[in-house]
Amino acid sequence: MKLRFWVAGFLLILAGAGCSTAYYGAMEKFGFAKREILVDRVQETRKAQTEAKEQFASALEHFLAVTKVDGGDLQQKYNELNRELTRSEDRAMEVRARIAAVEDVAEALFREWKQELAQYSNANLRRESERELDLTRRRYDTLVRLMHRAADRMEPVLATFRDQVLFLKHNLNARALASLDTTNRTLEADISQLIGDMEASIREADNFIKNLPAPDQP
Repeated sequence: MKLRFWVAGFLLILAGAGCSTAYYGAMEKFGFAKREILVDRVQETRKAQTEAKEQFASALEHFLAVTKVDGGDLQQKYNELNRELTRSEDRAMEVRARIAAVEDVAEALFREWKQELAQYSNANLRRESERELDLTRRRYDTLVRLMHRAADRMEPVLATFRDQVLFLKHNLNARALASLDTTNRTLEADISQLIGDMEASIREADNFIKNLPAPDQP
């Protein structure tokens, strides 16, 4: 089992320098069907979204703590907020990369599925498989829409953080720190909405995986 996943990891590295079609073909030779890869990538995206949700909540907590405390080392407070911003940006990049990976394998899977419909000699089985394809595609479209909606929520929050961290960097004094407090309500509302969208996307990921037809189904 470890060898199987090591091979998968090695092929994934090679995929970065080549064609996705060749990569998926090679993966299937090692026993990794597109459906399995799709499930793995949806799960990884769900994990990335969960981690991003936790990181943004942590960043907000640190931001509020800094703006509500008078005095102290302002340089240290700036460094703290800047670290949280960097971590949040990293999580956001990870989420977007995971979504792109999901989209890549999903399109390959649906393209293959559609092409293989012509191979049926039994019309009833072909119609059933086509029905499953349409249903799975609709579920997938809902999932990706929610994933992107949640991902899009991250940028306005990051923009606010960047502005405030940069302002604090250029104005390391008590007046600058006090001015950050004016953004608290907006930032709290934005992150609350972001977390809600992340959770909706995570729930949809669970639902998509649960309802994805098994390999032995049409």
